[in-house]
Amino acid sequence: MYATAGNTALKQYQQVGVEGRVTDADGHRLVMLLFEGAMERINAARAALEAGNLARKGELIGKAVTILGGLRETLDFEAGGELAENLDRLYDYIQRRLLQAHVKNDPVGMTEAVELLSPLAEAWAAIPEAVRRPSPAKMGDAA
Repeated sequence: MYATAGNTALKQYQQVGVEGRVTDADGHRLVMLLFEGAMERINAARAALEAGNLARKGELIGKAVTILGGLRETLDFEAGGELAENLDRLYDYIQRRLLQAHVKNDPVGMTEAVELLSPLAEAWAAIPEAVRRPSPAKMGDAA
C-alpha cells in the first residue's frame, strides 16, 4: 500500500530538518519516523499553545501537516486498494483537523490528531520483519 516510501519519506524528513535518523533507515523505519515526527510536533505544538507561544505553535503544526503530506504521498493506491484510500482520507482529515486546531487555538484538535495517529504507528511498528519489504523504495502492501 506504500509506494516509494523510502524516497518520499526521506524528502519529507529533510524538509522538516530531521536528517540524522534517516540516513541508514529502511523504508519501513522511514514511515515509522514520519509517524513519530508528526506526533512529536503535534505534542510540541500543543505545549507551545499552552505556553502562549503562538508563532511556535504555528510552525510546529505546519511541520506536522507537511509530514502527514509525506505519509499520504507514500500510499500506493494500486497495491493498497481500499486500505490505502481509507488511510489517505484519514490523513487528510487529520491535516484538516490540525489546521482547524491551529486557527482556533484548540488543544483538543491536536490531541485528537495524536490519538488518531498513535494506533496507526503502533500497528506499523508491529509489522513482523519477515513481512516487511527489504527495499526502502517499495513499502508494498505490508500494512
